Amino acid sequence: MDGPDFDLDFKPAHGEAVTVADGVQRITVNNPGPFTFHGTNSYIAGNQSVVVIDPGPEDEAHFQALMAALKGREVTHIAVSHTHRDHSPLARRLKAETGALIVAEGPHRAARPLHAGEVNPFAESSDMDFTPDIALADGDRVEGDGWSLTTLLTPGHTANHAAFALGNPADTGIVFSADHVMAWATSIVAPPDGSMTDYMASLEKLLGRDDKLYLPGHGGPVKAPAAFLRGLRAHRRMRERAVLERVRAGDIYIPDMVKVIYATTDPRLHGAAALSVLAHIEDLIERGQVETDGPPSLTGAYRLAPGGAS
Repeated sequence: MDGPDFDLDFKPAHGEAVTVADGVQRITVNNPGPFTFHGTNSYIAGNQSVVVIDPGPEDEAHFQALMAALKGREVTHIAVSHTHRDHSPLARRLKAETGALIVAEGPHRAARPLHAGEVNPFAESSDMDFTPDIALADGDRVEGDGWSLTTLLTPGHTANHAAFALGNPADTGIVFSADHVMAWATSIVAPPDGSMTDYMASLEKLLGRDDKLYLPGHGGPVKAPAAFLRGLRAHRRMRERAVLERVRAGDIYIPDMVKVIYATTDPRLHGAAALSVLAHIEDLIERGQVETDGPPSLTGAYRLAPGGAS
């Protein structure tokens, strides 16, 4: 398998509450872009007593759409998958309006300490003001009237990324997979915000489950999660091999690797691609296959480690 079968067929219906499963509605923010596809998906789960998953960015039209969809229902919880600004900021306004509790893994943080002089390229995209009312550990369960969410910590895209499995009383097989697994594209893994080592471990974690449907943070549903996860794993391993091949071929700098590995990728995404290569290199250095002088960085020079990769 070379990679997942991506699905770009998605009608966002911006501002409308669309039923996507029994007791689950999706409202998509009108914030399209190269990293958000047609926009960020917010979800409402439950009937009279509900939870809102990923309320989204500070966007007046989206807030009004959420409030219209929630009219006549009690919002008891607001679940936030991670703290990028397209997912979490509206939680504060929604809490002020409804009195709901905000639940999430925790505040934003980098996946590792920053090296001397290093700048987090996603710092401006991160919601540094976010603090949940309740911090969730792996397996923690949040419940309401006729619904429950079980926390699946899935670091990688961010250090505090969580997916949520929907159930009550029996497992529904539905997981709100946020930005960890999306049908339309691979997730951005950008050090120091994210970690490829963590991301791959999170993929393996979900592969150990038997879920039926993923509802992601952008784009349409993942209808065959196990096969799609295996495709994502194969895709990441293929990228890893490509990085090793470029280093073996004599490319010592990340921009030179990106030109070859991502030759057919939208140039607007080459910055993110460079960060993805760095994420792979950090993982390869940790595993003793690549080496560099000093801490790994976008401007570092890389070489094969002796005996690390043949």
